[in-house]
Amino acid sequence: MAKYTPQELADTLKEGLLSFPVTAFDANLQFDEESYRKHLAWQASFPVAGLFAAGGTGEGFSLTPAESERVVRAAVDEVGTIVPVLASAGGSTAQAIENAQAAEAAGADGILLLPPYLTEADQGGLIDHVSAICRSTSLGVIIYNRANAIYKDTTVATLADRHENLIGFKDGVGDLEHDARVYAKLGDRLFYLGGLPTAETFALPLLQLGMSTYSSAMYNFVPQFALDFYQDVRNNDRVAVNKKLNEFVIPYLDIRDRVKGYSVSIVKGGLDAIGRSVGGVRPPLQNLAPQDLADLKALIDNIS
Repeated sequence: MAKYTPQELADTLKEGLLSFPVTAFDANLQFDEESYRKHLAWQASFPVAGLFAAGGTGEGFSLTPAESERVVRAAVDEVGTIVPVLASAGGSTAQAIENAQAAEAAGADGILLLPPYLTEADQGGLIDHVSAICRSTSLGVIIYNRANAIYKDTTVATLADRHENLIGFKDGVGDLEHDARVYAKLGDRLFYLGGLPTAETFALPLLQLGMSTYSSAMYNFVPQFALDFYQDVRNNDRVAVNKKLNEFVIPYLDIRDRVKGYSVSIVKGGLDAIGRSVGGVRPPLQNLAPQDLADLKALIDNIS
């Protein structure tokens, strides 16, 4: 049984930094539970508000349903008494329901609903899709506005009216007008989570649109820097935010942008750089090239 009601979970998540732990793999790219647990224990030793297991940074797109369930169970068992653990649900409607129900059975506290696989969908189809998942679980559900799942403000309002356990809106697009419409219509009914790649870049302006938190991938390997950055954002300290953007975040983005798919690879590279390796990435992603890893290590050393 979840430790939080959906509303309690929303109240907890909206007031702190969130992160998506990478999933540890061994030399054969199989789930390495021991390394994963060690990583989670380290992540939970800092005051993070919530951890999302088997999400995008956790290469959830490469996991089988059985692997995803195992990853979520390991996370709940290792740190579930310390920090809220949320799982991801994605793919077809049937698969997303399977993911959500398996996560609830594993003891997860909430669900991030990823866009449905491949096919385009209009608003009516998205309403039916989200409704099916919300009805399948008692856990709090966060919808992810991205790719082929762009939810109009009226759609979000309809879903929020129908499903008490819909608690959050995560944005991965950055359309400011769209975000303003959603927040204006829904207000405090939901909490709002920034989900653009390397969310720190957009955190301060999105705070003005009601997004009190975001998911930090770099928290995986520079957790204190990530927490300090988040506090600067919440303090509306533009000088401090810009300083950190220039000294670390923007150079980090420059390395990330060298190869497609590096948004995940660079996070595992960061763990390699600090001596906390959790293995490589699964295809079709690629591990950081040696020079890219060396550049990343120099960047991390500069803020250590």
